[in-house]
Formats: sequence, structure tokens, C-alpha cells
Amino acid sequence: METPAAAAPAGSLFPSFLLLACGTLVAALLGAAHRLGLFYQLLHKVDKASVRHGGENVAAVLRAHGVRFIFTLVGGHISPLLVACEKLGIRVVDTRHEVTAVFAADAMARLSGTVGVAAVTAGPGLTNTVTAVKNAQMAQSPVLLLGGAASTLLQNRGALQAIDQLSLFRPLCKFCASVRRVRDIVPTLRAAMAAAQSGTPGPVFVELPIDVLYPYFMVQKEMVPAKPRKGLVGRVVSWYLENYLANLFAGAWEPQPEGPLPLDIPQASPQQVQRCVEILSRAKRPLMVLGSQALLTPKSADKLRAAVETLGVPCFLGGMARGLLGRNHSLHIRENRSAALKKADVIVLAGTVCDFRLSYGRVLSHSSKIIIVNRNREDMLLNSDVFWKPQEAVQGDVGSFVLKLVEGLQGQTWAPDWVEELREADRQKEQTFREKAAMPVAQHLNPVRVLQLVEETLPDNSILVVDGGDFVGTAAHLVQPRGPLCWLDPGAFGTLGVGAGFALGAKLCRPDAEIPVMALVGNDAGWTQISREQVPSLGSNVACSLAYTEYHKAAMGLGARGLLLSRENEDQVVKVLHDAQQQCRDGHPVVVNILIGRTDFRDGSIAV
Repeated sequence: METPAAAAPAGSLFPSFLLLACGTLVAALLGAAHRLGLFYQLLHKVDKASVRHGGENVAAVLRAHGVRFIFTLVGGHISPLLVACEKLGIRVVDTRHEVTAVFAADAMARLSGTVGVAAVTAGPGLTNTVTAVKNAQMAQSPVLLLGGAASTLLQNRGALQAIDQLSLFRPLCKFCASVRRVRDIVPTLRAAMAAAQSGTPGPVFVELPIDVLYPYFMVQKEMVPAKPRKGLVGRVVSWYLENYLANLFAGAWEPQPEGPLPLDIPQASPQQVQRCVEILSRAKRPLMVLGSQALLTPKSADKLRAAVETLGVPCFLGGMARGLLGRNHSLHIRENRSAALKKADVIVLAGTVCDFRLSYGRVLSHSSKIIIVNRNREDMLLNSDVFWKPQEAVQGDVGSFVLKLVEGLQGQTWAPDWVEELREADRQKEQTFREKAAMPVAQHLNPVRVLQLVEETLPDNSILVVDGGDFVGTAAHLVQPRGPLCWLDPGAFGTLGVGAGFALGAKLCRPDAEIPVMALVGNDAGWTQISREQVPSLGSNVACSLAYTEYHKAAMGLGARGLLLSRENEDQVVKVLHDAQQQCRDGHPVVVNILIGRTDFRDGSIAV
């Protein structure tokens, strides 16, 4: 018979409980000390006499990353970083709306290959940028948005223009962070700049509260009362505020690496490239569609152009790839893309996505072998489960993939009759355009004819910034960029209003180009792209009618030059365009208000 175990004396549990409680208390105290920065302050001093401020750290990182311009609309929250940028030789370019600042940064990123930077003040200053940030996200532009914010101590306490800014931008940006101490400015910005350019490029957001940007003595004045409250609670509050301030500035001016971090850019494997080489080598009717991702590294544009010419495959160019082959190149096919895609036996989608622009993939023939390359896997396989299937899906940088493809196909040629067939279709379409240009319109000028004349008079160093609906849609068929990186459109988001910011960024990237800005306004007194579908389908033109506004006079009121083209001076179109170009060369921005009528040129084009 077993003897029951004797019960442990109750008193023996007390030492264990006491040890556990003491351990828990010590851990809590150590955790609190860490959060308050007490340990860090033991090793890193606070220079209370320094007049330096966090804006200097921001500017130092930007300069180390090759940033030459920062676009802004000034606000008190961000003044220190703007002043510091100016002192370090970074040009501060002020705009009149925050969205324009981000559009300009977007253009800068696309044309220069560096991260475009915009800085705006807190609250409504930031919310005004949302459309431009989303546009940059969908266009895959590496843009750094610096946003002011209320003091770290006053957030969630009803401070001026204080909102949850990070929650607003997390769905739009690859990287979002709020800097909580001055010493964190440099590493946070370096990480943000790397994130903007790595993988699939895109916008990043760094929130800079006001107390990490201003000098110690100014923050101290606002944060710590000159006369502390009396009593125990008053002393505790004073200690907390003084320690909070010390932790904010501890180690602020210690040297840190400021330069770029390594970028993570996906590359096609040699095995993938070889399989694509084998597929393309057997093609009889190959076709390439190049999109904006091919030009993510602008400095490689000339190498990419030479590679495409060496490859000898006829191609369509879209987005930032427009102009890659210059004007009227024999390999550049401009019209009848859907028909060409149906006939091709091998199609290379290089940075092109099967979204609405390719009818979600429905324009691709099921008998075609499709090679698609894209940095973004989700974009690469979009709608592949429904309307199309890739033979080879390559996640990697588009430009370097094309260069490797050309290396593997050295000496490969294709029968010239395929290119000639496509070019003949182009010539037939161009004849149709000439016929439409000659057709009379009910009032004012024929937009097709006007744009043909724009094409004939366009200087070779022009950068085309396209912003609009019907007039711009017509121009995409008729006006050709003269070389690589000479075309800027909003991208897949189709945003209206990018023009001023894009032109500003483009001018600063290419000071020799045909701007300050010559704006050609196709003034048809309406939202014609919408009206074209709304009236026949719904029987009303409501909200589509506008007035023939005198935009040229508005421009003159703002100090620019304004010119008018209408039926009254129809025979002077070329002369007026040349006059506008000369005034640009003389340093004057020019608006040419072109009164246009309506044609059937874009019947059937989509508006939704």
C-alpha cells in the first residue's frame, strides 16, 4: 500500500513567489529605463549648447545620395530642413500646391535615375499630396516624401494639424516611418531611399515631427516649463520632460554613415535568359512591347536603344519607353497594335502589364509564345489565370534582361517581310490620319491638323509632357518624342493635372530643353472624351460642357506670354508655333490657347 506524499509546507512557496515578483519588477524597471532612453544617455551625451538642428541631418543624407533638388510648399513644420538644404547647395524649388511638388519630384525621378524628393508641411499639406503619391506608386517612380508633423510629445493630444499620417500613407508607399529621435534621422532616411529604388520602385514616406527638426534650445523652450510645478507630481513631470528632451537629442550629432545603402534589384537567372533566347531564336514573326520599366535606369537608355536595334525585332513603345528609338525608326511600329499582337508567333512583354491597356491580355493570341519580364511578380502575372498564359515569366530588371537577351541572340536575324508588313499597316493608318486632318470641322480648328503641324515644328530637344484627355490622346498618335526620356505621361493612373509639376521637374533635369514651359492647350470647351460616350449612351451632355476660356489672357495676367490660335488665324498656325518657341528660347513661359473643334478621330476610345 502506497503512502501519500507529504504536502509541501505552505511557507516554502513564499521565497519562490518573492523571487518571481522581484524578477518581474526588475524586468519592468529595465524595460522602462530602456524606453526612456536612460541607458543610451549613459553612453551618448546631449550637447545642450549646440545650435545645430535635425534639418541638417536630413540635408546631409540627401546630398550624400546625389539629390540636387527638393520640391516643396513651405510650412513652419519643415523650415529647418529647407534652410539646411539651401546651405548645402541643394536647390529648394517652391510650388503653389503640394501635389505639384510631388509631381515634380516624380518627373525628376523618372528622368534622372535618382530619388525625387518633396517636402511638405503637416496635416493638410500632406493630404494634398495623396493623388500624386498614388500616381507615383502606380507609375513605379522612386519618390521620397518628407512630411512635417506635430511634436512627438503632443501627438494624439489635439495639436495643430496633427492627424495619423502614417495610416494614410501606408497603403500608398513601400516604406513609412516616423522619426522619434534626432539620431534616427540618418538611418531612417537611408533605409527609405534604398526602399524607394529596390525591387519595384515606388514612393516612400518619412514623417519628421517638429521637435526632431528644430535646435535643442528652441525645443526646450516649448517642451520644458520655465517654472516647474511644485509638489511631487510637478517634480515627476519636470523630470519626465527633461529626460524626454535629453533622449530626443542624445547622440544627435555623432558621426554616422550618410551614403546610399546597397539596392536589391531582381535579375533574370542565366537559365531563364537562355530559355528565352531559344524561344525567340525559333520565331518567324517576333514582336516586342516595351513599357516604362525598361527605362527605370535612365543612364542606360542609350545602351538599351542600341540593344533593341541590334536585336532587330519590331517593337511597340509605351509610357517612358516612348521615344527610345527616336523619330521614324524602322523597328518602331506605332499603330494597329492589337492586330500585330494577334499575328505574332513570339511576343516579348518587356515591362508591359496585361491590364486595361492590353485589354487584360485578351489581345494576345493563344497560339503565341509569350515571354514576359517585370520586376513585380504580381504585375507580371496579372490576368494570366484568365485570358493569357506566359511561356516564360521572368521576374527581373527589364533593361538588363534585354541586354542579356541580345547577347544570347548575336547574329540572329529575321525575315524582313514581317517588319515590312507591320510598317505597311502603319503607312495605311497614317494615310487615314491625313484624310481626317483635311476634313472640315464645325467650328474653330481641326485638332488632327494642328497636331500634325506641331509634329512638323517640334524642336529636337523638346520634352513632351502630356496632361489631359482627348487632345492628348490624339497627340499620342501624331506627335513623336525625338529621343529617349523625352515623353512624360501620368502612367496607368491616368491622372489629370500632372502637367505643371512634370514640366518643372523636366526643366530642372534638362535645362537645355524647349522649356520654360510652352503649354499647348487644346481648348474644345468640353470634356469631349466623356461626352463622346455619355451623349449616345445616356442621352445627355450634362456636366461635359465648358466655355472657350481665354487661357492665353490668364497666362499673361500671371506674367507669361499668351498666344491664340483659332479659325481667324488658321493660316498662321506654324508661324504662331515658331513665335512661341522663340519666346521660350528668350526665357519666357508661353501658353498657346488653341481653339479646336470636334472630329471622329478617337471614336471608340475608352474613358472608363
